[in-house]
Formats: sequence, C-alpha cells, structure tokens
Amino acid sequence: MEKEVLIFGHKNPDTDSITSSMVMENLERELGNKNAKAVRTGDVNKETQFVLNYLDMEAPELIGNINDNQEVILVDHNDAAQSADNIEHAKVLKVIDHHAVNFTISSPLYYRAEPVGCTATVLYELYNEKRIEITNKIATLMLSAIASDTLVLKSPTTTEVDKNAVRMLEKIAGLDLTKYGVDMLKAGTDISDFTPEQVINIDSKLFEQSNKKFRIAQVNTADLDSIFKNQSYFEQAINNDIQKENLDFYVFAATDIINSNSKIISLGNDAPVVEKAFGVSVDNHTAMLENVVSRKKQMLPPILDALNNNINL
Repeated sequence: MEKEVLIFGHKNPDTDSITSSMVMENLERELGNKNAKAVRTGDVNKETQFVLNYLDMEAPELIGNINDNQEVILVDHNDAAQSADNIEHAKVLKVIDHHAVNFTISSPLYYRAEPVGCTATVLYELYNEKRIEITNKIATLMLSAIASDTLVLKSPTTTEVDKNAVRMLEKIAGLDLTKYGVDMLKAGTDISDFTPEQVINIDSKLFEQSNKKFRIAQVNTADLDSIFKNQSYFEQAINNDIQKENLDFYVFAATDIINSNSKIISLGNDAPVVEKAFGVSVDNHTAMLENVVSRKKQMLPPILDALNNNINL
C-alpha cells in the first residue's frame, strides 16, 4: 500500500487552512492521487466549525509530529516556524499559498503562490486550469475561506481575482457571500467559553526577523469592549507565552469586523517597536490601529520594516 500524502495548513489553523486542505485533497484525488489526505495541525475554531456544520462535514484528522520522509502538501503557509513539528524532515511535494515566500528546500517541488486574498482563490484557479468540476460543497468551502480571509471582501488584501472567484462560486454554491459570510464571521466571534490562553491562540503566528522572535495573534470581534474588559487576564496569558517561547515581543490584535479597526495589546522587551511601526502611542500596553484589519498586509509589513531598519527600540 502506498503511503498517504498529508495535506495541511499552518498551526492554529484558521478557516482558510482547514477548508483549503479539504479542497486540495479533493483536487489531488480528482487528479489521480488517491492517497491524498487532508489533516490539521491544531484545533478547529468556531468560525470553521460553523462551515463544517453547515455542510455536515467532519473536520480533518488532527496530527502531531510529522514522521521523517513523510510526503506532504502545504497549503496557506510556507514557513517552517508555522508548520507541523518535524516538517524539516518531511518530503514537501507541493505548496499552495498566498503569503510572502519564506521557504528553503533542497529538492524540486511544485510551488504556487499568488498575491491574492486567500489560498482558496488559488485553488479555484487550479480547478479551472485542470478542468475539474467544482461541486456545491467544494464551492462552499472555497467561499468560506475567501469570506474569512478577506472579511467578506472588505480587507485590503482583497483583489479582483478574489472577487471574480466569488461571483462564480456563489452561483455554484447557491449562496450570497455577504449574508453567509457575515453569519460565519459572527459565529467565530463568540469566545465566551474560552480561557485567555485559548483566545490568544485562536489565530496566532510565530515570526522571526532581524534576530527577533515574535508572535502576532488576532481574534475577530463585534465588540472591542467585551475583549478589553479582560485585558489583565490576556496580558497574563501573553506574558506566559513570552517567557515560555523566549519571545522578544508579542502583539495581540482584536479586530472589529463591524467598524474595520483593530485594537492591540503589545508586550515584551521590544514592545515599543509597535509605536515606531504604526506611528501610534501605546497607553497601558494598548493602541488603536484605525482601518487596520489584515495581519498579512497591514500589521506584519510595518513591523518587519521597523526591525529591518534597525530602529532603536
């Protein structure tokens, strides 16, 4: 029996990571790779569970460490720091992504990354190029990913390619993205039964740049006050992670999906980088970032620029 080819997204997976893994499994199987298997590297969040419940589908299997020489396909990421444990000893066959390239490998592979709002948009193009039928369920999985990553096409990461994909996928899925997407996003904002540790890890990514190691975590909300009334508890959880992972700083962003702003908590020895990066004043470890909703396009780049320019922290 041939070995399984595991398909997965980044740690602390969001809706794009989970659904794109499932979509990629379907595409691979349609192309003849019957051993393709979607898996996940972390828990399913409430937003993604809304999608799975809507489609009456099960979440992919949760995996831990990757075995040596395991054949894998990466979606929605290409950075080893954000991938499954032991990924450096796996055999990466393909990468399908929409993030900046931060990937080194010694063997040839298929690599497809585009500057679009969502990995699912790239997959939509692949289905069309390969002339593979997009079913109702696959279309809904793709739409869900695009709605999540682009905040229902309102994020600055949204491109015309994403919008064109949505128009076609809405017809196949029989959905209105605005109504369905808003319901999905709201489902993901319910953190009433989460611990502070769970909240900051709903969507947290690790980065390393200019000899600095840091995390940017993000959670969507329809009410910023409901988040920040528990600020002290979040700060305790963040400081625990800083100490455990030896981080230089940590940025936790609560993004208001109604007003398209983000309020952040910035902690750590190099937390002042936030003031330099965004031109804001941090008061009580917090700052409001007006019209900022995208970690990929609006939060990470200015922080990297500040670090690369050797700003005196």
